[in-house]
Amino acid sequence: MNKRRWIGIGIAVALLGLSVVTSSLKKEEETNESKLSSVEQLLYGSGDLEESVIEQGDSDKRIVQLTVDGTISDTGESTSLFSSEGYNHQQLLSELKAIQEDDSIKGVLLVVNSPGGGVYESAEIAKEIAKVQQKGKILYVSMKSMAASGGYYISASADKIFATNETITGSIGVIASNLNYSGLLEKLGVTDQTYKSGALKDMNSSVRPATDEDKAVMQAYIDSAYGRFVDVVANGRNLSVDAVKTLADGRIYDGSQAVKNGLVDEIGYQDDTLAALKKDNKLENAEVFEYAVSATGFASSWLGSSLAELQGLKQSESSRVLSIVESIGTPQAPKPMYFYGGE
Repeated sequence: MNKRRWIGIGIAVALLGLSVVTSSLKKEEETNESKLSSVEQLLYGSGDLEESVIEQGDSDKRIVQLTVDGTISDTGESTSLFSSEGYNHQQLLSELKAIQEDDSIKGVLLVVNSPGGGVYESAEIAKEIAKVQQKGKILYVSMKSMAASGGYYISASADKIFATNETITGSIGVIASNLNYSGLLEKLGVTDQTYKSGALKDMNSSVRPATDEDKAVMQAYIDSAYGRFVDVVANGRNLSVDAVKTLADGRIYDGSQAVKNGLVDEIGYQDDTLAALKKDNKLENAEVFEYAVSATGFASSWLGSSLAELQGLKQSESSRVLSIVESIGTPQAPKPMYFYGGE
């Protein structure tokens, strides 16, 4: 055969091979869309939770370290290959659920460094923490530089809370804010033209002044969320509702003030908290570990990260910003927050 025929045969074989691979990948995606393709797993890892041992010890009596670092919000990015980038709400929930099913885990060290966040997301975490404690597992909290508002909400039920003298905590309360520029529009000669089915359908609109009815409805909504926050603190800290309300006017406390007011148990850093957890609960020889997400070195490289964005496995920076904005609300649709400092 001449050279052209050999080239033609080569192209035909290549096309046949590509067709087989494409068909195989398509069939795999159809049978289980939730799983990564075998090629993606090879490149990035499985995305499953893995354990990373911090201190060797008794594997039958273990302590797991969890970390909440950043604003508590759900950006829509589930537990994935790239979930180590900042706070990941779904990954934390997955870790808490894994703890509930692991009988070898006897203690939990929750490290909190957060100004709080969404009302719903904070409540989700508190719910899963309650399930962990119902399984008989001891939970100690170590507050770092900040554990305010929602950061305190998720800490309140702990068996013991440690903070440093420099920790910012408290800010117990709820906030929802938006900008109203109706006065500016009036000066510019711009009028709003909105058709609505009820007087409150456009409540919190930025283009009209708030009515007394708007304010009353929104305040009642905030007060309801505030009441739930107060109950969580009262139950977690064994304080009366009235006692909590005297502390829960939104003000912040440093660690020593929080100890005096009964919001924190002891002054100490993360290593002090872990040492106390071991000593108080006869876990001196316990193995200490944390969770990580399975990934390969390629996943953390610039090329791997860029390729993952193109494949939709990882959010782009612009998508991430939009997700965060949506998770904390917008000026047109403010979201109630357990958040220190407003939005």
